[in-house]
Amino acid sequence: MPAKKILMLVGDFVEDYEVMVPFQTLLMVGHQVDAVCPGKKSGESIKTAIHDFEGDQTYTEKPGHNFALNATFDSIDFASYDALFIPGGRAPEYLRLNAQVIEIVQHFATAEKPIAAHCHGPQLLAAAGVLQGKSCSCYPAVGPEVTLAGGQYVAASEGFDNAHVDGNLVTAPAWPAHPALMRAFLEVLGTKIQP
Repeated sequence: MPAKKILMLVGDFVEDYEVMVPFQTLLMVGHQVDAVCPGKKSGESIKTAIHDFEGDQTYTEKPGHNFALNATFDSIDFASYDALFIPGGRAPEYLRLNAQVIEIVQHFATAEKPIAAHCHGPQLLAAAGVLQGKSCSCYPAVGPEVTLAGGQYVAASEGFDNAHVDGNLVTAPAWPAHPALMRAFLEVLGTKIQP
């Protein structure tokens, strides 16, 4: 199976693990991954946030790392990409206010290209109006948005380690689901890993 060209939509205070691990995993198996952020250019960085589960009623948040972008948002031809990856964290909350981001998400959904959305990433799917009739996992606090957008919210497992697949859409509730999410997304992409 030839390598895929994957677009990753990120922004300031994206969840650290949810951008770093998928970006590196997809590169490791041979795919091209272009990480872009509106208003920023290749070589510039975004700040990340580390979300953790420490027994509180919701996640805690700590400063993460800087993540270097490797493509320029204003220069991409999003129709040339084979798949879309949307990490979670706080970035989707403000990225959904960008009309071009919404157009990009709608393109991938309409073209039925593979989409992975992690944690708060489905906020972009809801804002783009592409969840009607779809089932979707996400961080529990985003569940009402999935339902209001016409989707079916799939609850997280107790350890937040489950992923959910509905056709070309792969979703997961939080970074503990990386093994399940990445396995499912690679399957949807048609990626074969030889032992």
